[in-house]
Amino acid sequence: MRVLLFLLVKEFQQIFRNPAIIRIIFIMPAVQLLVLPLAADYEVKNVYITVVDNDHSSYSHALVNKLVASDYFVLTGYADSYAQAMLDIEQDRSDLIIEIPGQFERTLVREDKATVSIAANAVNGAKGGIGASYAASLIQDFNTDIRTDWLQLPRYNPYPVIAITGSNWYNLHMRYDLFMVPGILVILLTMVGSFLASINIVYEKEVGTIEQINVSPIRKYQFILGKLIPFWIIGFVVLTIGLVISRVAYGIIPEGSFGLIYLFAAVYLLAFLGIGLLLSTYADTQQQAMFISFFLMMIFILMGGLYTSIDSMPEWAQVIAHLNPVTYFIEVMRMVVMKGSTFADIRSQFFIISGMAVFFNVWAVLNYRKRN
Repeated sequence: MRVLLFLLVKEFQQIFRNPAIIRIIFIMPAVQLLVLPLAADYEVKNVYITVVDNDHSSYSHALVNKLVASDYFVLTGYADSYAQAMLDIEQDRSDLIIEIPGQFERTLVREDKATVSIAANAVNGAKGGIGASYAASLIQDFNTDIRTDWLQLPRYNPYPVIAITGSNWYNLHMRYDLFMVPGILVILLTMVGSFLASINIVYEKEVGTIEQINVSPIRKYQFILGKLIPFWIIGFVVLTIGLVISRVAYGIIPEGSFGLIYLFAAVYLLAFLGIGLLLSTYADTQQQAMFISFFLMMIFILMGGLYTSIDSMPEWAQVIAHLNPVTYFIEVMRMVVMKGSTFADIRSQFFIISGMAVFFNVWAVLNYRKRN
């Protein structure tokens, strides 16, 4: 125990002697939590449209007004022809072309149907596809309004009608920050666990102190614990800072228990610190450790379900995602923060992460080569 306490004191002194680590611990979580939820947004807005109105009727003007009145579209202007509108697409001044054919109003009145063309700039596939979907939905609403004006139903409608009502569970107002902030908190803890821990043992190798430790009576598990526990505690500090910022900046209060969040975070940090320490036992320089850690971080983040739904991935990618610790913690954070889930609801995720923590830390202890 005395040896372990000595190692812990030495590690904390070494950590707080490095100003870069202090900035990572205290400044990085604040900046990321304040910037990322506002910058990274799934909702597509400011879709620029060019209109080719070949009819110039009251209905064509009403259709354009309905599109522009929404929060999604910005009218860049009218074009005399489709070829002219394509110039706006080619020069990135427009994302969609809405072409209204000649005789639009007359055909709609006489034949009860008309055609509107939507051409999307698919260089940005997400913006083009979603923008076209928004436009189609608004045109459908415009069509419903026209049918309502034309169709004179009797006082009691003889036709059966299905009325659809919807409600949003767990995120009543569809707040994007409520969905994203819990996931970003997980990424912050992941960066502490993988990045800082991965360069820890390598630093000892580079400065030469690892040789002194190798000939000392310190056991392997004591050395690994001495490296792991300080960053485990720092992880809790980062999590606490993140939860405070979430409350102050976004008004997010978890529906579930704070204790459950910290309990899962404790096991999750052990798993990722084990991964970081394992990497440091293989790497010979801090540069190697940082590159490997960065490579793994990109995979963990992109395949963790933060930006892309796991269910939407191909089957082979879903297999990889379920081997990713980040996947489970993001899922648990959203369940506890938004749904108020209890331990019974996250039990399977907890035991999976616990198994990963044991596996990677045992591997790190066994792989550390200490020469007496």
